[in-house]
Amino acid sequence: MTQPENEILKAAQDHLWLHFTRHSSYEQSEIPTIVRGEGSYIYDIHGKRYLDGLAGLFVVQVGHGRSELAEAAAKQAQELAFFPLWSYAHPKAAELAARLAQEAPDGLNRVFFTTGGGEAVETAWKLAKQYFKLKGKPLKHKVISRNIAYHGTPQGALSITGIPAFKAPFEPLVPGSIRVPNTNYYRAEESSGVSGMSEEEYGRWAADRVAQAIEFEGPETVAAVFAEPVQNAGGCFPPPPGYWQRLREICDQYDVLLVSDEVICAFGRLGTMFGGQKYDYVPDIITCAKGMTSGYSPIGAMIAHERLFEPFKDGDAMFAHGYTFGGHPVSAAVALANLDIFEREDLLGHVSKNEPVFRGVLDSLKDIPIVGDVRGAGYFYGIELVKDRTTKETFNDEESERLLRGFLSKALFDAGLYCRADDRGDPVIQLAPPLIAGPKEFDEIGSILRGVLTEASARL
Repeated sequence: MTQPENEILKAAQDHLWLHFTRHSSYEQSEIPTIVRGEGSYIYDIHGKRYLDGLAGLFVVQVGHGRSELAEAAAKQAQELAFFPLWSYAHPKAAELAARLAQEAPDGLNRVFFTTGGGEAVETAWKLAKQYFKLKGKPLKHKVISRNIAYHGTPQGALSITGIPAFKAPFEPLVPGSIRVPNTNYYRAEESSGVSGMSEEEYGRWAADRVAQAIEFEGPETVAAVFAEPVQNAGGCFPPPPGYWQRLREICDQYDVLLVSDEVICAFGRLGTMFGGQKYDYVPDIITCAKGMTSGYSPIGAMIAHERLFEPFKDGDAMFAHGYTFGGHPVSAAVALANLDIFEREDLLGHVSKNEPVFRGVLDSLKDIPIVGDVRGAGYFYGIELVKDRTTKETFNDEESERLLRGFLSKALFDAGLYCRADDRGDPVIQLAPPLIAGPKEFDEIGSILRGVLTEASARL
């Protein structure tokens, strides 16, 4: 190893504070350090290649090493490196806002830029509160979201998040967030207490819990419902048939805003530009980020229906909210170039065509005793691991710790697959490769998973 490599590893060990990381796990070992990416693959500081089975963090849609995106960033930085959107515009933000409005469902044509997904969620909650104040309904401030759902780390977004362990260290948080069941059909009987429900019946039951929560809290106090098209945390819960249509009915009935949190699901992850196009619904607000630039520069957005902008058109009304780097000129330019690649290479069509191929590879792993459920959509899947496939018995905390952190995470990475072994709900492995991936990469993912999961099953 060269001296500069040693210095980088030492700097990471001594000075870098990693996100969502137990630093104790690296007391006796170096921090894995990724130095290069190409297509669907990444390379560490020692030159070892890994298949990027998580697209970085559900981000790198068009793959690594796209020179045209780097060139778009450089060209814009030379022309106008920075200017804020505080009472002024710049061309790339205006052009990107128009393009997103064109791609979004009908009526969602006002774009408020942020620098990431959590900020977009924070923005949507703040807008919901102020919108109802301006409409003469000042008590409407509460938000309903789902169990185990992750919506971000800012104080408001964290309050909306449904993962108690992530919230506890930072309480008290913003009041007014209420939890309802998610759409995990694999665990439908546990959550509902009713056996034998069809997927559609369970979806109706889960959606009706939202109506029940609104009634319990008082419709005059509830501002919004936040939900992902396919819920990430817990392992890729898709919506049962009719679920989103029922949510739309409920929100319309009680004058509650429906927020589609698409920080992960937008920009092709499900095979459509936005989740509503996959599942046939139109929300009032979309929150998005990650895939908008494929990670080549940070940006996020809240896309709101025109009617939510109406109260801000006249008089002295102002949405007193913003971010210094929201809609950054370089990021906006990169996003436009990224969307050009989507069109030129028909990435949405590519994902839709290959979705059943990817699903088939993952379904083939169900003969491994600890594989309980495979679920998801597009290029976004979760594999739930169980102790007993017949009874669906899950692992206790100590067993999950041993399985995921004690073995699976490192074993999968050592075998050449970067993905996520997660226990924010029941233990799952999550997979979301770049949208350019195809059958060859799927077979490699399947081969690595089979070897590692077979060994894990034998160990247990």
